[in-house]
Amino acid sequence: MQRTRQDAVDGLLPEERQQLILERLRARGRVLASELAAELQTSEHTVRRHLRELADQGHCKRVYGGALLITPAARSAAVRMHEAVDRKACLAVTAASIVRPGQIVLLDTGSTNVAIAAALPDNADLTVVTNSPEACARLLNRPGFDIILIGGRIAAHAAGSTGATALLQIQQIKPDLCFLGTCAFDPDEGVAACDAEEAELKRAMVKASSQVAIALTSEKLITAAPFFVAPARAVDYLFVEADVTAERRALLETVCDNVMVARS
Repeated sequence: MQRTRQDAVDGLLPEERQQLILERLRARGRVLASELAAELQTSEHTVRRHLRELADQGHCKRVYGGALLITPAARSAAVRMHEAVDRKACLAVTAASIVRPGQIVLLDTGSTNVAIAAALPDNADLTVVTNSPEACARLLNRPGFDIILIGGRIAAHAAGSTGATALLQIQQIKPDLCFLGTCAFDPDEGVAACDAEEAELKRAMVKASSQVAIALTSEKLITAAPFFVAPARAVDYLFVEADVTAERRALLETVCDNVMVARS
């Protein structure tokens, strides 16, 4: 006799049920306890217990009614610089298209922002302020850029300046546009970072800037990180990859007026 899908769900061991919940998290980014309980034919109490255990293991963050997948962005900057290079280049070209001559552009750390620095056209007539030596290197000796490198302690994991000195310098600048680096983005949870000191500097960048833009790879969407930076509605431009689903794009458009999809 053929085993039905419902029989398979009913016969799950606790470990198997927890693994299935983790698979749903990885596929969707966000899960609701009520929906999982109905799907797995179990109680919401049981689902919440599994979510607590997964959170304790570092897989997710508990949020009201369910959980969010933890961002994979905590890897070292050296590793991130060599990951998804072509995908980040596509994002960078689209992101660079919103820059206008004469602007003061604040460029945060992050491998995608380094790609944006490389994508900015020559003779752009821009003042670029950055705490990223890597981004600075992409602009040196190119015509049309006045470059200001933010000083301070260099954080190896971020490959950029951070701390009190960098914070003070950021507070004294009024950029027209900020390309903000981010570890995680969720419409409800907002923009988040993996490090407390980085989060403080990013909050100052958001406060100082007239407009905020974020370009991020798909694995950072609908994920969580430990330190809050800004609400999702503080982002004026959000650049996403071509593989974003229509459902997910519609969700992002509820909190950001300008969601732009990079060409693949």
